[in-house]
Amino acid sequence: MAYPGSKGWYVKQLKEKGIHQHPVERKKLETYKTYILRQLYFDLVVDKEAKK
Repeated sequence: MAYPGSKGWYVKQLKEKGIHQHPVERKKLETYKTYILRQLYFDLVVDKEAKK
């Protein structure tokens, strides 16, 4: 179980939305630090849901 806001939580949320690699660098999400995953999460998941 991952706590909300932790690295594992961001990885889990991104994978549930179908994002398994970094969109530009094409590396696995697990290799990135939390602040990068957080930015990806807000750019790719939260902003898309807000636009709907």
